[in-house]
Amino acid sequence: MTDPSVAVGAPPATDPPAETLHGGHGQPQGSVAALTFGAIGVVFGDIGTSPLYAMKEVFVGHHPLAVDRLHIFGTVCLMFWSLVAIVTIKYVWLILRADNKGEGGSLALLALIQRSTGGNRWGRSLVMLGIAATALFFGDAMITPAVSVLSAVEGLETVNASFTPFVIPASIVILIGLFMIQSRGTDAVGRLFGPVMIFYFLVIAALGVIQIAANPSVIAGLNPVWAWRFIANDPGLAFLALGSVVLCVTGAEALYADMGHFGRRPITLAWLWIVFPALILNYLGQGALMLANPVASENPFYYMAPDSLRLPLVILATAATIIASQAVITGTFSVVQQAIQLGLMPRLRIAHTSERALGQIYVPFMNWTLMILVILLVLGFRESSNLAAAYGIAVTGTMFITALNLGVLAYKVWEWPMALVVVVIGLFMFIDGIYFASNLTKFFAGGWFPLLIGAIAFTLLTTWARGRQLMIERMNADSLPLKVFIKSAAASAMRVPNTAVFMTSARDGVPPALLHNLKHNMVLHERNILVTVQISDVPFVPEERRVTSEDYGQGFFRTTLHYGFMEEVDVPAALAKLESCGTSNLMRTSFFLSRQTLLTAERPGMAIWREKLFAWMLRNAQSAMEFFKLPTNRVVELGSQVEI
Repeated sequence: MTDPSVAVGAPPATDPPAETLHGGHGQPQGSVAALTFGAIGVVFGDIGTSPLYAMKEVFVGHHPLAVDRLHIFGTVCLMFWSLVAIVTIKYVWLILRADNKGEGGSLALLALIQRSTGGNRWGRSLVMLGIAATALFFGDAMITPAVSVLSAVEGLETVNASFTPFVIPASIVILIGLFMIQSRGTDAVGRLFGPVMIFYFLVIAALGVIQIAANPSVIAGLNPVWAWRFIANDPGLAFLALGSVVLCVTGAEALYADMGHFGRRPITLAWLWIVFPALILNYLGQGALMLANPVASENPFYYMAPDSLRLPLVILATAATIIASQAVITGTFSVVQQAIQLGLMPRLRIAHTSERALGQIYVPFMNWTLMILVILLVLGFRESSNLAAAYGIAVTGTMFITALNLGVLAYKVWEWPMALVVVVIGLFMFIDGIYFASNLTKFFAGGWFPLLIGAIAFTLLTTWARGRQLMIERMNADSLPLKVFIKSAAASAMRVPNTAVFMTSARDGVPPALLHNLKHNMVLHERNILVTVQISDVPFVPEERRVTSEDYGQGFFRTTLHYGFMEEVDVPAALAKLESCGTSNLMRTSFFLSRQTLLTAERPGMAIWREKLFAWMLRNAQSAMEFFKLPTNRVVELGSQVEI
């Protein structure tokens, strides 16, 4: 099995300054208007489709409320102020400012904090929080397509009750089709996302306005007093209802995760001027409809439309949920790529589906795994209401962790006074914590699923990171200093023509492959290049900073290739620039890789079951040859055994 750390190491203290490592690839290209238009089609699909199920879940979900003036006004009030506090203030105003050289998301935020603080006593805790957020995101990524598409297709039941038996089969067909097209990319069809979503937001806003005009008293529900009355009337029931109210902010994390594609200003403009008003008008409209017709609470989103337009609305909503699901799937691929580059996941095959768009990638393993699990979710839960119970835990858990990391960032990096951090971040943590606690009451109704997926993902991510660290430590402990090796072996060993490239994770010492080559073949090449691929904690590295090299004399060079965590590694392309090292001609260059066989041992490090799990992940990881794009006919692998 190939060493997972062959050429990927943690950023050393000697890395170039962070300010110089950003090459600009992460900066969104295009006018503000075009980027705003694109953001509406990609970023806001998830939160934009929450009106399909959020209000319905409050009144007919697992903890249903009475459909009366108090509860309708109270729910509308809580939804409005949740969108203001969580999305507008927390995400749009605060978190979008926490970009890592243009990129966003839990892992980018973690890397930003780690880089800015230089690593401190909170380092391990922050890494654990980042991994936990990533683990919950995978649970969210499985539930979002299932609950979104299923809730949209359930609209057929409002058209004609005879369509009910077709809801699940139709949902599964749509989801299979969605995952089947991922390998072809979404560059072409993605151009339709913006127009479709803009039309969708206009339609749901118009539906809301019509209902508000018929019952304008619902606007009074925006008064915060109604939230207080709602809670004071029955605090226990209100607490349970919060688990459904929070569904109105599902997808808020996407605003931050997709910041690298569109930028902070376009996302802010799209939210404040189009998405937020459309959502509020629609929620008010649903409230107005239920005031006039309490029976409409069974599916208020669809009952806002007249009978003749309900089927077209189902089609439009289904298209919107497909777009929302597409954005989540694409986001999952991006998170996987970041996790691999940061050393949190084993190497997986990543394919680029567009020559023009850098972020258009496809991860086959994740795609088919997601598809199977999403279909099982639809078959197992069968109704969007059941899935909504599972949905809230993943969403609120991720938001709570993001708030914790934001607090560290505000205090350590932005240098806010502690009192301000306690007041502002403490308020967000209180809100997120209350929502998370409310969703925990749905544990046995489906909330166990995202926690189970999160626990599995957390175990896999931490096992890989720890196993990789232990393997590097064991290999480095037995390594020989390079200068000593050159003095003792280079002068006496037989030399052969051409160039040998030895991939290594260590910045010091002799790679195992070099020692084994000398031991078994008893020769050294004319030129020997020790190559380390360094993944920096910024998304992109400029080409002029890509390669650094040091000449040790007697034909030995130590070379470091710098890449950002959003970039694809291509070792031959980078080495081609080293004319002095003789790597421009691949037919005269051989690449040597270390192949380690893991031996479980009763020694400090990891439990035996985790060692076996790490060994299994290592066996199934993509080979270093493919990951680093090494020419297949120029690679030599030399093996050894390692105890961790």
